[in-house]
Amino acid sequence: MSKLKPQKEYEKTRSFRFQRWLGGSRDPYVGQVEMQPQTPVELPELTIQERLRDSQAVRDKVYDIENNKKLNLFRRIYVLAAIVYCAGLAFILLAMVASLPPTGEAERPVNNEVSARYIENGLQETGAVNIVTGMILDYRAFDTFGESNVLFAATTTVLILLHMKKKKNKEGKVEEIESDRLLEPKQDAILQASAAVLVPIIILFGIYVILNGHLSPGGGFSGGAIIGAGLILYLSAFGFEKAKKLFTEKLYKGVSFAALTTYCLAKSYSFFTGANHLESHIPLGTPGAILSSGLILLLNICVGMVVACTMYTFYVMFRKGDF
Repeated sequence: MSKLKPQKEYEKTRSFRFQRWLGGSRDPYVGQVEMQPQTPVELPELTIQERLRDSQAVRDKVYDIENNKKLNLFRRIYVLAAIVYCAGLAFILLAMVASLPPTGEAERPVNNEVSARYIENGLQETGAVNIVTGMILDYRAFDTFGESNVLFAATTTVLILLHMKKKKNKEGKVEEIESDRLLEPKQDAILQASAAVLVPIIILFGIYVILNGHLSPGGGFSGGAIIGAGLILYLSAFGFEKAKKLFTEKLYKGVSFAALTTYCLAKSYSFFTGANHLESHIPLGTPGAILSSGLILLLNICVGMVVACTMYTFYVMFRKGDF
């Protein structure tokens, strides 16, 4: 049996720091940067005038565009390099377009071999009845993983730019945002009654679309969008206080991290075995059954969770700046 570490030793481990970061209880900048404004220093009037003269002299010498030869030379080289780069890029793009085959030419591989492979061997190789899902999450799974990471990166950027930092009063309690009451929805009995009926149906339908994506039209992207719409409807009807009980920032971090990590590990294993012509030992199941198509069902769930979290987080950040 392993021994329990003392609390002080455990707080020094990476696991403890990671848990604090994931839970949002630690600000990495607190105690690491200067948080208090400096005390203003009163300078004599003569010193201020001397510094202003020095600053103006440097500005006249460095930023004098008409008489600064180095700056003029740099600007000319910059303009010339920009023109050469744009012209070269335009030439490469035009040359590539000119070498493309005519649209719809039957002899090209993109119009016969690739599509024929998807249609004829898709069910056998992927186990998915829905050929589109088999193509997106098996043949082109690496591209889909990149799209999921784009959604996560976009959401992270919105969190960084729009997240409003809460203030604490003298008692240590978090103060509410002054304009928060303007952001809360009004008490609308019709909207709340409709949402109480529709939200569970919308979320269940989104789950059905995700789980059924390898059998019929649907999948992670469409099902995740449906679940995200249901969460947004719930927030619009009942407000932020009740929505916090359903979806929090900690839940978003945990779900997105788990979904993207699972997707990455699953497809890394699949890519490795496929590239080295090894048996993956992942059964494709019986085509048409819910537990079939190998990893596609799991990947659909991961993509759906990322899309649902992204939609809801975008709406919350742009509306209020906080969960």
